[in-house]
Amino acid sequence: MDWQEFLRRESGIHGLSMEQTDTLLAALFSPDNFPLNQAQLSIKFSIAEATVSQRMGQIYRKFGKSFPQLLDQKGAGKLDILCTKLKEKYYQQPEPVVATPDPNSSPYPEEFRSLIEEKIRRFCGREFVFNTFQQFITENPHGYFTIVGDAGMGKSSIVAKYVSEHKSPCYFNILVERRNRPELFLKSIRRQLIDRYQLPNSEDADLPTLLAKVAGKLTAGDRLVIAIDALDEVEQEPGENLLHLPTTLPDNVYFLLTRRPYNLGQRRLTVSPGVPVKELDLRDNKYVNDNQEDIKEYIRFVINTDSDYQNGLKNWIQSRSIAETDFVEQVAKKSENNFMYLRYVLPAIAKGDYNDLSLKQLPDGLRQYYQSHWVRMGMEAKPGQLMEKVLYILLEIGTPIPCEMIAGIAKMDECDVGKVLEDKWVEYLKKQDVDGEMCYTIYHASFLDFLKGKREMDSKRKIFKEVNQRIAEYLEEGMA
Repeated sequence: MDWQEFLRRESGIHGLSMEQTDTLLAALFSPDNFPLNQAQLSIKFSIAEATVSQRMGQIYRKFGKSFPQLLDQKGAGKLDILCTKLKEKYYQQPEPVVATPDPNSSPYPEEFRSLIEEKIRRFCGREFVFNTFQQFITENPHGYFTIVGDAGMGKSSIVAKYVSEHKSPCYFNILVERRNRPELFLKSIRRQLIDRYQLPNSEDADLPTLLAKVAGKLTAGDRLVIAIDALDEVEQEPGENLLHLPTTLPDNVYFLLTRRPYNLGQRRLTVSPGVPVKELDLRDNKYVNDNQEDIKEYIRFVINTDSDYQNGLKNWIQSRSIAETDFVEQVAKKSENNFMYLRYVLPAIAKGDYNDLSLKQLPDGLRQYYQSHWVRMGMEAKPGQLMEKVLYILLEIGTPIPCEMIAGIAKMDECDVGKVLEDKWVEYLKKQDVDGEMCYTIYHASFLDFLKGKREMDSKRKIFKEVNQRIAEYLEEGMA
């Protein structure tokens, strides 16, 4: 077993996440060289040093059970201790035990389980999308099928629904979690394909090789569909297909892709002549009626079936003497065929946030909704307040971070920051457990775009300089 394989095994034994494993392998890339420091790792992974520091802290805590010296060490020197202890173990390692896959394991990656379950919880409609994709599969021996749509039109939910029903291998690119690099995609898909199809000697195989091996195992009538969400959020060097997707495909192998519309000059998928390619653009006029019906079905579902919000919505409708059919029609129109709009507006109505408004006064479209909430939260009247600082810290850091870190950067009481995260902006933030520590990121790309727009419209405002200065100071203090 070579050094890198040894580190991977130790990472698995100590419960490191995929990102932590990658960081450890990069930091201790060879037993004969000095470890990389946080600044070098920050450059290698194109992430903030704060993120590197957070990952390394989690790595030290997990290895602390085996090497208590890590927990006793204060300040610098922990990486050297970890390197020394791992080298001692490496040169005395026993013969490895080969693990066998668990037949009862999850049908899709654990890293995406919560996302898939959330997306399909209130899923409605979209039969025209699934029918069109099924027709594409039936009519073509292999190929790429891409769903195009604006932020909030339900592309991720469509992929989640397909994966939940067909148990397809999948990958969700998530910009706000930095889960959007080709190497992360390949590792995840490789692991899924190896586990599902029992592919020996494939631990280092590239995607075309993996697909060829799977195609050779498919029996008559079987197909491999790999679902990939949000190609527009992929981060990689220009010059090749996004995620290095192959230009040719074996028979019975298909990709179901989603992306937002490209701007001119952005990378597109390039395939060899003869490889079938089809796009379904949700914005196309021929799908207007389908989108509207799905939106209305979603509204009716929440009003009549969703135990979280149905009572609040019915009370709001009845108190204004509105016919339910009129409410469905008007809110569907205001949504501009955007499911993310409904995800925010319907709960807000149910909770009483719009008790002072009539049906006609509800915001039109997702961007107006964000702006309306921004104003209602007093962000325009009191610029620079803690709520605004918290949002821009999350925007600038760009990866999941704990409340303690946000409070440290903002130089505010952790309890006050917690109230902002758990009360004032809870609908717009994603809360997730990262190795036993609750961390926060911006929930959706559309809100991320809104915040970036705020920053770009007034880039000279004092708050932006202040937030970036405090982030720099916090990182310097952590390195001291």
